[in-house]
Amino acid sequence: MKLHHVFAMAIAITTSSLSHAHEFKLKDLHIGHPYARTTVANQPSGAAYLTLENKGRSTDKLVSVASPAAKSVQIHSMSMEGNVMKMREVDGIELPPASKVEMKPGHGYHIMLIGLQQPLKAGNKFPLTLNFEKSGKTEVTVVVEAPKKEEAPAGGHKHH
Repeated sequence: MKLHHVFAMAIAITTSSLSHAHEFKLKDLHIGHPYARTTVANQPSGAAYLTLENKGRSTDKLVSVASPAAKSVQIHSMSMEGNVMKMREVDGIELPPASKVEMKPGHGYHIMLIGLQQPLKAGNKFPLTLNFEKSGKTEVTVVVEAPKKEEAPAGGHKHH
């Protein structure tokens, strides 16, 4: 194979892998794959998910989140109480040294987008500003993805 063909293939492979994984860094914090699930027309809220990893030596805390995609953005926790799933707003997510918090549908934490400006459609992107107690603020890009087969359909969870 000629050298320019090998080079072109290497660029294509690198570009395609970058389109699937998007990560951000703020000091010792790593923010992995921010994404949201699609919503249906007139659905007033949605959820975003990401991974937070503290690779530093001191505790930090995610204290607030904001986005122009919604009127209000809150950090929520999800838990089972008996046979009822409860979702509540929390004042933040503590990140001790060497810790990792993975937000994903149906488990633990998520970011609630309340009063969506428009439906979230697969392939769309929007900015999300994360505010940390010690590390400060950073803006990440959230990519809207269709739900996976094993997840509840959009709008399938209720807040109590």
